[in-house]
Amino acid sequence: MANPRTGSNLSQIAATLGVSAATVSNALSGKGRVSADLAEKIRATAAQLGYTPSLTGRALRTGRTGVLGLVLPNIANPLFPQIAQAIEHAASNAGYGVLIADSRGDVALQTDAINRLIERDVDGIVIVPRLGTRIADIGCPVAVIDSPSTPGNTVSADHWQGGQTVIEHLASLGHRKFLLIGNNPASNVQNDRIGGMKSRIPAGGLADVFWIEKHEQLHGKGSLLGLKEQAERGFTAFAAVSDLPALRALTELQRAGIGVPEHVSVTGFDDLVWSSVVTPGLTTVRMDMAEIADIAIAALVRVIEADTASGLDVARTVTGTVAAERSSVPMQLVVRQTSAPPAKAQIA
Repeated sequence: MANPRTGSNLSQIAATLGVSAATVSNALSGKGRVSADLAEKIRATAAQLGYTPSLTGRALRTGRTGVLGLVLPNIANPLFPQIAQAIEHAASNAGYGVLIADSRGDVALQTDAINRLIERDVDGIVIVPRLGTRIADIGCPVAVIDSPSTPGNTVSADHWQGGQTVIEHLASLGHRKFLLIGNNPASNVQNDRIGGMKSRIPAGGLADVFWIEKHEQLHGKGSLLGLKEQAERGFTAFAAVSDLPALRALTELQRAGIGVPEHVSVTGFDDLVWSSVVTPGLTTVRMDMAEIADIAIAALVRVIEADTASGLDVARTVTGTVAAERSSVPMQLVVRQTSAPPAKAQIA
């Protein structure tokens, strides 16, 4: 039996079953006239022998490598491994592998990452762009996951609707003064979330926007955000554009002796893995990342395989961003322990 680590080839599978290598090839590729029973035996034997298909051979036969690229803006951010897992799962279900590249938040590195993937003959690329960047025609099909307001966006969470949802929740609890905490004003996603929040401020309510990056340019990286002073000014709802700044706000308020949620509420976005285990558990807004990944991969594969069927070279004929049947997916509010009526409402 072949060593699973080194894999097997078509001839070994054919010899084991007493059929031709051509029959094995047809069964594994889904082509030709091979009975269902024999095809199942061939696939089972291939798996037992540790058969790994040759990407080079597949490319010669189909014009495709069966590999997609994925460019992420910052793998160190806990959100992006979750996105990578969802994309890999959707791609695997569609019969594709995934090569992952990290732009590390740098425009030049994002360009380099895209070029490296193209050099490896990927059939298409999924890109989560660096803040505020637009993806030009790069010579192969591209699915962009950013925000509905991003030109050329393929599919994404409905960040505006997510912002509306969180303010509707806070307003229903009795909050009327909201501090909206963003990280980087160049982000389309963050601007859409804040725009959605602003659109649902109740009549007579007040909202201020606080950008962490601008604050740190003046006061230094990691400096206190001055949230105690904001609470003393009467702000009772601190709505952050992601869970990381929400955790920072929660920590700063608690250290200042301001109870959450006894005195003020804190909310985030993205429902990162630790959001349910911090104390108190963080109220946040969740993306349906599995649905977004399925839509993005389906849009990409539909273009790739349509051109392959027509006999065209996909990497040379279909370029630019692909369109999806749905461009946005609603976000879901996850209510935990950091949101409650403000102190005055509780006393009343």
